[in-house]
Amino acid sequence: MLTMKQTIRKNILALREQLSPDARAAYSAAISARLLRLPEYRQADTVLGYMNFGTEFASGLWAAQVLAEGKHLVLPRVNHHTSRLDLYRVEDLESQLATGLWGIREPIAERCERLGGLNEVEFVLLPGVAFARDGARLGYGKGFYDRLLAQMTHRPALVAAAFAVQIVEQIPQEATDIKVEWIITEQETIFCLPP
Repeated sequence: MLTMKQTIRKNILALREQLSPDARAAYSAAISARLLRLPEYRQADTVLGYMNFGTEFASGLWAAQVLAEGKHLVLPRVNHHTSRLDLYRVEDLESQLATGLWGIREPIAERCERLGGLNEVEFVLLPGVAFARDGARLGYGKGFYDRLLAQMTHRPALVAAAFAVQIVEQIPQEATDIKVEWIITEQETIFCLPP
């Protein structure tokens, strides 16, 4: 199973790398617009997002709009001691973030309020390498988000933002893998039937 996941990850990352910076920027803008119209997002008050790295969907535009709309934006920071994600409320993307592990912009713990309980989060935007139309998600292999979501006692809306080239036929799943409900690409909004 692992080798199949590794093959998918390698192939999709290569496809994503081939997209021109202009195409990625245009696709990211289209995805952001779709995300902002999603009813699950519109109804949420506290939103968990992420800051992109490499050739991922450029989430900064979306994150800025979340703040502009007066919602509470929560972003993750890798805790190297626990190998988990700690969540922080962010109000200013310029002054409260710094480049952390793997070149990802993360909340500066001293400048942000740490989120008290995970149950405040009503909408989660998840990163990933590849996605299948049934909601299966293939991340980067560290399991950070699966562990985080497993800690939640409630079920927020789980949404993935991805370029159309990241959609695959199927992804092998393990018991700890958590599926998304929505996949937003530059071309379509995919509703994944609940399991």
